[in-house]
Amino acid sequence: MEEKETPQASSFLVCGLGSLGQYCVLLLKEFGVRVIGIDAIAPGHWEIANLPHLLDQLFIGDCRQTTILEQASINECRAVLLVTSDERVNIAAAFAARSLNPNIRLIIRSAQENLNQLLSQQLGNFAAYEATQLPANAYALAALGDSTQGFFKLEDCLMRVVQIQIHSSHRWCNTRQLHELNTASRRVLSHNLSFLAATNGFYQWEPDARVGTGDIVTYIEIAEKPTSFAFQPTQERQPSWRRSVRGLGWQHLRRRLISLWRERTQTQRVAILSCAVMFSLFLIGGLLFKLQYVDITLYESFNVALILILGGFDEIFGGRQMPFEIPWWLYLFSVGMTVAGTIFVGILYAILTERVLAARFQFLKRRPPVPKGGHIVLIGLGRVGQRVADLLLELKHPLVGVSATALESEVPFQIPLITGAIKDSLTRVNLAKAKSVVVLTDDEVTNLEIGLMARSVNPSCNLVLRTVDQNFAESVARLMPDARVLGAYSLAAEAFVGAAFGENILNLFRLHNRTTMVTEYAIEANDTLNGLLLAEIAYGYGVVPILHQRSNQETARLLPLDDIRLHVGDRLVVLATIAGLRRVEQGQLLERHWFLQVDKALSQEAAFEGAGAIARVSGCDIGVAHTLMKQLPATLQIPLYKHQALRLVRELSKVQVSAHLIPIQ
Repeated sequence: MEEKETPQASSFLVCGLGSLGQYCVLLLKEFGVRVIGIDAIAPGHWEIANLPHLLDQLFIGDCRQTTILEQASINECRAVLLVTSDERVNIAAAFAARSLNPNIRLIIRSAQENLNQLLSQQLGNFAAYEATQLPANAYALAALGDSTQGFFKLEDCLMRVVQIQIHSSHRWCNTRQLHELNTASRRVLSHNLSFLAATNGFYQWEPDARVGTGDIVTYIEIAEKPTSFAFQPTQERQPSWRRSVRGLGWQHLRRRLISLWRERTQTQRVAILSCAVMFSLFLIGGLLFKLQYVDITLYESFNVALILILGGFDEIFGGRQMPFEIPWWLYLFSVGMTVAGTIFVGILYAILTERVLAARFQFLKRRPPVPKGGHIVLIGLGRVGQRVADLLLELKHPLVGVSATALESEVPFQIPLITGAIKDSLTRVNLAKAKSVVVLTDDEVTNLEIGLMARSVNPSCNLVLRTVDQNFAESVARLMPDARVLGAYSLAAEAFVGAAFGENILNLFRLHNRTTMVTEYAIEANDTLNGLLLAEIAYGYGVVPILHQRSNQETARLLPLDDIRLHVGDRLVVLATIAGLRRVEQGQLLERHWFLQVDKALSQEAAFEGAGAIARVSGCDIGVAHTLMKQLPATLQIPLYKHQALRLVRELSKVQVSAHLIPIQ
């Protein structure tokens, strides 16, 4: 992140000091910045007891008014967080803030996706989030209660965070060291929940430790790769114009038509054939009448053909005398046209009637029945509940929705839905055999009451409760220690604060009782990330690089190697906690505690290869590495992180160079 020495670097403005705003202030102060607050009225209740002491200044007034914003020194602020509960106020205040400070970063609370995109184009340096929907992933994952701790998409690939407990028959048990689990599609995040007690990030585990029975390993993996990137050499090497011309050939067209015909159902084939016959008769009839009666226009001849094919024979030849002279063969053809048209029009009407009735029955079709067991009971189908339902449906997990009001058109048809009084509805959802119960209504007390009722019926169910007040959440957690009590605003605030420092928060999830954010950086010249190796970023800031892309490259690299050095214009996506984001923002790299002692190389070739490995992994100049390899045994006087240093030892071992680590005194 950028380091700036101006006052703008350390001043942030928070407009709206409700639950979300208060948590944003609390997190901003953890970054050591100056925080100014604006609220329409003096808050009568502070959810965070010492919040007034955390604010450097507090102004009471309408944040849409330029006079209030000027009093709050908006010209000296780096970012403004517009987090009132009224979207109209937030949007209007965003325009006012931009007019006063063209460079300020705008973070607003808004659920209007289309409007947010337009505002981003219009205002620039802008991000918008919906506070109630941001934690939906966390609720969905808590409901699953299985090994999946997080999931999100990057570059059309599904990334999954998994936590497993190693059993004695597991293929890793007593056969693998932790560093061996890191592959091109997997990275270890923690071992034996070391991250739970860690303060320095994800790397509080020993790379050389052997995986044993009962160990708990957490890792991120590429779960699904896109198929659209499959390489097709014969097609890619052909010019597009040549492929287009080849596609016009008769053989290609014939194969395509046959393929399309075989893909149709029997009813569709009959409909296509009927349309083709009617259209052919229409063309032939119109042409025959034009050839026989040269005095009439083409329009009149085709009009006669259309009347005949739609059953209008009596309208033309229904009198006792013929309206005009007509050859016998054309008269018989007209009769045939009318008979054929009647038959085929009847077929088309029958098909259309079938479609209409099928659509009607589909509309009236009942939802699936409530699952017999192993399902998730989702109580409360507001915006958050519907988002959680969509996620669980995407994961193909059985669930049933419970709502106090009718929501037939808003809830996906594949989800069983029970409506009515929630307390009465609990008797109709097979609660005793449910895997999880997720309570997401807007009333915290109601959520607690329903949670206690669910626990009394099914003591072993995985219980997830939504709260807003953090103090209430802590009290509930003490009452039911095995329940997952998640505060909506405390989760969302971390995304708002991360975005305030210029990061793009792509997703967030809970991991080991901490919020982990999928955060995107665009590297600039004065970034604290510019010029660093990914190893230094990972172990120094305690984040996990999961995507890297050069500014001049179209394809991005998932789970990149530690040896890549960042340059201006690069794109980087990492997993980070709020503590990791704070270290990146402040440029506070953790200390390095290890030197590399190189003992010997078995050959000149090994010494040459070893120098390359040292330069690549440690980031030192290649000349320094070659000089070191000529003076063995010798110590590389460049401090390294433990994971980085141990990897370098392993790389040297591969090229027949022996080395070991020595601690820095």
